[in-house]
Amino acid sequence: MMVNWKGVMPAVTTQFTSKDELDLDLFKVNIEAQLDAGVHGIVLGGTLGEASTLTDEERRVLTREAVKLVEGKVPVLMNIAEQTTKAAINLAKTAEEDGAKGLMMLPPMRYKATDAETVAYFKEVANSTSLPIMIYNNPVDYKIEVTLDMFAELLEACPNIQAVKESTRDTTNITRIKNRFGDRLAIMTGVDTLALESLLLGADGWVAGLVDAFPEETVAIYELQKAGRIKEALDIYRWFMPLLELDISPQLVQNIKLASVYTKIGSEYVRAPRKPLSGKEREAVVKIIEDSLENRPQLPDYKALSVTA
Repeated sequence: MMVNWKGVMPAVTTQFTSKDELDLDLFKVNIEAQLDAGVHGIVLGGTLGEASTLTDEERRVLTREAVKLVEGKVPVLMNIAEQTTKAAINLAKTAEEDGAKGLMMLPPMRYKATDAETVAYFKEVANSTSLPIMIYNNPVDYKIEVTLDMFAELLEACPNIQAVKESTRDTTNITRIKNRFGDRLAIMTGVDTLALESLLLGADGWVAGLVDAFPEETVAIYELQKAGRIKEALDIYRWFMPLLELDISPQLVQNIKLASVYTKIGSEYVRAPRKPLSGKEREAVVKIIEDSLENRPQLPDYKALSVTA
């Protein structure tokens, strides 16, 4: 399966038991909810997947399980967020062996690499695998920006670098990318609170966070705007915004996992040093979730739009 860089791709959470082990039963519940809603891909091992806390074997287990669950309906992608080029190449290799159809890649972690070092890192990993790659460009959180000039060098050297998860928080960057690279570099918006704006400006899809708790609403926004039914997409988006803002917080994992408890497709167990929300912080998030559920919109038949639009 080739990766079609369009649509909604959840950055899925990793489900844990109370004993801090992988909860594959609940993982299945969440993945099936995503598929039922009509998502277009599954991204494993991102920030929401608590990648930095997972062992290599756990990542392999999750990849194999996800590949089995999707049954070829959508591509499974593994995120690469490693400290060394060697480790990144090894993860790309095992992800491909386990059935992943693509990779999402961050710049080197913990070391603020120069532009030349960052480009060399991406090139070496890309040249080590046949899998298509989406580069995750998030200078706000990870302190390294992949500039347009850097992308130009990468796209010339590496045909399998095909997409960017655009998380600079600057929506004008979408137009800059389109003007410079046309369709050579697909754009997947990576910031929930800028998702609809980004799609209307030309982003091809959405690597989403609150989709882990609200998959149908997320896919509905994408499909409605794609079909030109902007007002309906905007109405859902405005309802969704207080929830989407839970994604732009240092506690985004805890926030989104708590939301998924309320929609019965996840648990709030996180892996230490993270702890579940407590006190006033928890009360504030619970209020947002409960208020949103009380006013949850009736969705149109958005699934039919993907056939006719």
